Amino acid sequence: DGSREKLDKGEVTLKKLDVLGVDTGMGFERLVSIVQNKKSVYETDLFNKEKTREERIVADHIKTSLFIISDGVIPSNNGKGYILRRLIRRAVRFSKESLEKIIEKNKKIYSDIYKLDDKKEIQKEEGKFRQTLDRGLKEFEKRTDPFILATTYGFPIELTEELAKEKNIKIDRRDFDKKMAEHQKLSQTSSSGMFKGGLANHNEKTVKLHTAHHLLLAGLQVVIDKNVKQKGSNITEERLRMDFLCDHKLTDEEKKKVEDFVNDKIKAGLNVLRREMPLAEAEKIGAEMEFGVKYPEIVSVYFIEDKDGNQVSKELCGGPHVKNTSELGHFKIQKEEAVSTGVRRIKATLP
Repeated sequence: DGSREKLDKGEVTLKKLDVLGVDTGMGFERLVSIVQNKKSVYETDLFNKEKTREERIVADHIKTSLFIISDGVIPSNNGKGYILRRLIRRAVRFSKESLEKIIEKNKKIYSDIYKLDDKKEIQKEEGKFRQTLDRGLKEFEKRTDPFILATTYGFPIELTEELAKEKNIKIDRRDFDKKMAEHQKLSQTSSSGMFKGGLANHNEKTVKLHTAHHLLLAGLQVVIDKNVKQKGSNITEERLRMDFLCDHKLTDEEKKKVEDFVNDKIKAGLNVLRREMPLAEAEKIGAEMEFGVKYPEIVSVYFIEDKDGNQVSKELCGGPHVKNTSELGHFKIQKEEAVSTGVRRIKATLP
């Protein structure tokens, strides 16, 4: 134990290192530039002698994206995933050709020390965003409102701000944020008469669809990706509607698997239980929360579980719900469609 306390007491001594050095914190890239006697990291073997600002942005952002993805992050609309998405999209904006060559070069450079694998996430994001970019740039030139650019054309506000700065155009970010907050609130409630949780009313059919809604999210996380998150909901006595984060159109096979998952849980006759707990505890146990919603310190969490306590679903929710999934009947997906970039929508019923 070489603690500082023992060192001060003389109980341990320091040994001179065989090789003396100073930890400068300069980083790998800068170290390489010194070893190779280059003025810029872009002149080293770690890059491809990129000279223009645009070339360097693309090279830097793609390399960074590769490392982020290799650490388990995927492009999304929140948190780390959104930072990654912004990096890729900015690289797409400044690139004059496909990003594939840059991706492969980076993989080769670091192959001996770090296995970089983008799992095709960069190409998928590039493919989706190039269409958005082309449409958005045309609308930007028309001086379209940044809010419309974002909500109608999927054009990120950060990119709008960057373009505006280049052209000395002033963007009112406060106005944009205000409109976006109102838009998100509206999408979550759908109408002024909507109950909490997106319910149109609390009649028997609506309540059943509400519970099916929880099973649907659980099914999407099992079949599509564990990181699928709800973005909004609307539930009437005729059908449920869920908006969720997903980067692709669901195949017929995926929709069938989701339906089967929900119907299996209905047939299993699982208990639906409500428990109150501090928000911090709900976060700790991994209860699902709707993105962008501000919750109180004490929250209601609904669990769907079997008699042994094995949980299929746990979500922060104000209810109401059925007591047992066997009350629901048969679940059927009516429609699956795109809402915006990275957001899909499912409409389903209990016929």
